Amino acid sequence: MSIWSRISAALAALRDGQPLSAVFDRLRSPPERSVAFTIAVIALGAKMAKADGTVSRPEVMAFREVFQIPPGEEANAARVFNLARQDVAGFDAYAQRIVGMFGAGHPALCDLMEGLFHIALADGAYHDDEDAFLRAVAGIFGLDEMRFRRLRARFVDGAARDPYAVLGVSPDASDADLRAAWRAQVRDCHPDRLAARGVPAEAVKMAEQRLVAINAAWEEVRAQRAS
Repeated sequence: MSIWSRISAALAALRDGQPLSAVFDRLRSPPERSVAFTIAVIALGAKMAKADGTVSRPEVMAFREVFQIPPGEEANAARVFNLARQDVAGFDAYAQRIVGMFGAGHPALCDLMEGLFHIALADGAYHDDEDAFLRAVAGIFGLDEMRFRRLRARFVDGAARDPYAVLGVSPDASDADLRAAWRAQVRDCHPDRLAARGVPAEAVKMAEQRLVAINAAWEEVRAQRAS
């Protein structure tokens, strides 16, 4: 059964009048965390898409880039998006439920933030309201300011870009430690690692973007040290 069919089944289990956020209470076991993860990205993305006052077509299309949605499953993804937009629950209710499932600071929450950044930048602009939204979500997720800035630097043009921060090492790290950090980051992008922490296979875009950023940082640092 595809993840989208599983999402449809989870939504069908909701009684009339129940908010979408209540679905997380039924998805606490590890096998269903990928369903919860996907719903969380779409639901939080729907809330964020309204943060700048409008939901643009590029932002909606960004969901199709973050998740590979088969032609027959668009209706399920659209249903989650529309339910989230109509739900009276605020974004914090979704964020708190998902962090309660994974635990504060869990790597999957960083993966989720990457998906939200991708959606935020889909219309070619990064608004102050979107920054405030993402910072608030990161705070609920237990991500510190340094991790938030590192994520923002990878996505937002003009943000301070520190290749050492991307690799998670200090500028005075040895060449051996630098290479080890780079290899560890690359391994962390492997589909098996993502699946183990609840990221669905359909969310390949986030891993691809992270790998590009990691390799670019690695090459930048190597060039600096060779000069």
